[in-house]
Amino acid sequence: MKDRTEDLFFEELIRTYGEELLRLAFTYVKNRTVAEDVVQEVFVKAFEKRKDFRGEATYRTYLYRMTINQCHDYLRSWAYKNTRVSMMLHTMFSSSNTTETSVIQKNDNIMIGNAVLQLPTKYREVIVLYYYKGFQIDEIAELIDCSVNTVKTRLRRGREQLKNHFTLEGEHFHERFSN
Repeated sequence: MKDRTEDLFFEELIRTYGEELLRLAFTYVKNRTVAEDVVQEVFVKAFEKRKDFRGEATYRTYLYRMTINQCHDYLRSWAYKNTRVSMMLHTMFSSSNTTETSVIQKNDNIMIGNAVLQLPTKYREVIVLYYYKGFQIDEIAELIDCSVNTVKTRLRRGREQLKNHFTLEGEHFHERFSN
């Protein structure tokens, strides 16, 4: 009976947080397939280590922390570095400026999303967690294991980089990131 209850609990966690964690992982790894692999690995590890969960944080925070760590591990891996070089070479030798792509990229949300994805990881993670995921500054500090002031500084610098990006592109900066 206990095993079935645990199974149901983890099925509910997957339903509740699966897409959310997938989007979070994507902001780090910038590849949907890899993000899916990361999230799958997170849920497998969470299930395997379910007895180690101390309950000091919510399961949401616990899963976010595991996802962020798993993404960092992937970004340090040889597989990522090898894939990145291959993608850069492919981009250099292919023409991907179609009319359809140009039209799609004019959409404000896509432009902001792309700009956020271009930020260095330390700024991107706090921007995503704060603006897109709705975490409070103190929760972010706990998630990424740094001080509240560091989170505030990274938010400010991330916003500044986004403002500069849009100023250079000739676009106004959206109210969404002005505070």
